[in-house]
Amino acid sequence: MSAVGATYLPISLQCYSPTSCPCDSSKATYDAGNVKFIDYEYAGYNYQAYDIGNHFNEFAGLNEVDYSHYPERTFQLPWLRSYLEAYKEHKGQGSEVTDREVEILYVQVNNFALASHFFWGLWALIQAKVSTIDFDFLGYAVLRFNQYFKMKLDVAELNLPE
Repeated sequence: MSAVGATYLPISLQCYSPTSCPCDSSKATYDAGNVKFIDYEYAGYNYQAYDIGNHFNEFAGLNEVDYSHYPERTFQLPWLRSYLEAYKEHKGQGSEVTDREVEILYVQVNNFALASHFFWGLWALIQAKVSTIDFDFLGYAVLRFNQYFKMKLDVAELNLPE
């Protein structure tokens, strides 16, 4: 299934390296090189690239947010290749992945990473007003929106390959 060239996230994927997937352990489990995303409170059928972009955003952490941990292109490309190999194998399409397929997913992931920042920034603004949880939601919203605007120009320069 696809929309504008994007596909949806399968249930499991191959991690590039067990030490190279530092996402929150409450959101993923690792087993023999496989990653299974778990996020029950916000479970939904999202675009594949949105979930990966959000996953990469979460490398920054929550309590001590540091977006310098957002993975560079040199990390993302092999990770995405491994992901696509496992995805295609899971779908019975072999496991051969072209550089073009990896580049397309890279552009989509980084665009959706922006959407993730904006989404969670809006969510945090709402939570700042309605939540009874003791957390600096307004400060978190500022962090997410700041990162959105910081990344926006670089991501806008990314183009899908011909």
